[in-house]
Amino acid sequence: MGQGQAQGQSQGQSQHWKKIWVGSAGNMVEWFDWFVYASFATYFAGSFFPEGNDTAKLMNTAGIFAVGFFMRPVGGWLLGRVGDRRGRKTALTLTVSLMSASAVLIAVAPTYAVAGYGGVAVLLVARLLQGLSVGGEYAASATYLTEASAPGRRGFASSFQYVSMTAGQILGLGIQIILQRTLTSGELHSWGWRIPFVVGALGAAVIFYLRRNMLETEAYEEETDEESDDQASERGTIRALLRHKREAFLVIALTMGGTVAYYTYTTYLTKYLSNSAGLPKQTATLVSFCALIVFACLQPLAGALSDRIGRRPLLITFAVGSTFLTVPIMTMLRQAGSFWPALGLSLLALVVVTGYTSINACVKAELFPTGVRSLGVALPYAIANALFGGTAEYVALWFKKSGLESGFYWYVAGCAAVSLVVYLTMRETRDIDLKRVGGTPDGRPDADKVPAS
Repeated sequence: MGQGQAQGQSQGQSQHWKKIWVGSAGNMVEWFDWFVYASFATYFAGSFFPEGNDTAKLMNTAGIFAVGFFMRPVGGWLLGRVGDRRGRKTALTLTVSLMSASAVLIAVAPTYAVAGYGGVAVLLVARLLQGLSVGGEYAASATYLTEASAPGRRGFASSFQYVSMTAGQILGLGIQIILQRTLTSGELHSWGWRIPFVVGALGAAVIFYLRRNMLETEAYEEETDEESDDQASERGTIRALLRHKREAFLVIALTMGGTVAYYTYTTYLTKYLSNSAGLPKQTATLVSFCALIVFACLQPLAGALSDRIGRRPLLITFAVGSTFLTVPIMTMLRQAGSFWPALGLSLLALVVVTGYTSINACVKAELFPTGVRSLGVALPYAIANALFGGTAEYVALWFKKSGLESGFYWYVAGCAAVSLVVYLTMRETRDIDLKRVGGTPDGRPDADKVPAS
């Protein structure tokens, strides 16, 4: 190999990793802010609501958390449209701006003692902005990471979306552990919970600068250079998306089981270990922190595996495991009693969930043509998350308050079973050409161009 050729490959690798880094780093900050709300809810729940039952307070804050999910379809539509019409870079820059604003609002929100329910109103507005932001962030980053990678490396590259999402939560839990060990319980409940939101706002400002200087994907630039005015006017529209109704419904169905399982074993896990298993808050937080570090490391390995054997085997493994193991894992977690048993069971659950999280981004992006890819991923994914992911914690707390906590375990298993049917019947997407998938040059479906499994 000549020196010039070696340098060219080195530069290509450098550009590839730069795209992954910029796309992933912003995603990390976005999800740090999103998850910090959930992980610190036990500390600030009493600040925004009058005295009462602790579970009821958590249900109120979980309800506001769920409201953010119901804004995600709106964000998916608006920012998905921006991503398809103005570029992935523009959409990614806009999402992080909205997230920064929401973090600032939560950091300065007045408590119930100061402003009554005015603080709840500020909290609600902040969650609405977060919902808009994350609704577009998932699709923009999924599309960007998938398009920016080589065909045989899409699973590996897109797996960094959940690496960054998990890194955001690990960072949030890490800050929580530090604050738990440096502040008293009273200080944490009084003002200490505001610190991570300040950190999130500052991080978002840094990512805003990085994203303003990021590179657009070649797939998007080539598409816009070659299309006619009529094709450009169709880009990112609901009309164009409706030509791919089957793919849109497929995204909803394949997301259903994965998002419920993911939020159960990530955002809800710490509360479950604390409120149901009876572990101290510090121990429950440490369990989640350690489990998520391992989980993040598994994502690229599973993503690379999917590039070799296909996406469907991993998705099916996840769905089978989640369908049949959720009830025993959650039952044993409730009886764990100490750190090591809780960690072992949490890791088992997250290993199963890896079959979905590591590749779901590229699977969805591979279903749609370039002109509607961002919207096609964003809107149906956001709808599925609003219906299932965002409500998972609230449903869990509702079952607990009703004295039927085990009913939630069966709910999670049932959602996974529905997705299993979809995984068994869907086509393989690994070898699809992103420049040809989903349609003819005018965006209309053409089955001959999509390889079957």
